[in-house]
Amino acid sequence: MWGLGGAALLALLAYAVGRYESRSGGLVVVERWLDHPVLLVGTAVVLTAVALYIGMEFRTWVSQIGCAVAMVALIFGGPLIAFLALVSGEGRTARTAAPGHPDRVLTMTNVASIDPIYRVELVAGSGWSARHWSMGIWNTRGGDFVRADWSGPDRITITGRKKLTVFDVHPDGSLSAPREEPKPPEG
Repeated sequence: MWGLGGAALLALLAYAVGRYESRSGGLVVVERWLDHPVLLVGTAVVLTAVALYIGMEFRTWVSQIGCAVAMVALIFGGPLIAFLALVSGEGRTARTAAPGHPDRVLTMTNVASIDPIYRVELVAGSGWSARHWSMGIWNTRGGDFVRADWSGPDRITITGRKKLTVFDVHPDGSLSAPREEPKPPEG
């Protein structure tokens, strides 16, 4: 029973580490492996339920029926929720390397299921040391996002219908604060 409780705690701690690394500047590999709330928190819930089931004594028929109903719901509902989370995952990711810097990659991931809403990030480095730097979530409805491009080896421009948002890339791969520039007239 204590081993199952410890395994449940370990699953929660793994998720906490993955969630922490999902912030801007976090390690990409750790985030991709451990930032899975449905899988890890669901595993912790199942392990806790099994540990409680093993440790219980069922003295009345009401407690036996209640536990059976809860276990059936957990056994059939858990995989269904996990499957739905897997199917409704993130959409396609477009990746573009920086000119002259193959270790810097601009990524745009469609994170919505209906409207095109993009998470734009810079992935700097490679392997275990690769870090991701967030440039925000951009919605195409309303015109604040048209595209994101490299406008130089150390500069990323996010183009909207009315303005440009520019990020400079520091030598360590981190991003400067965004600055807005007026969009030049099309001609």
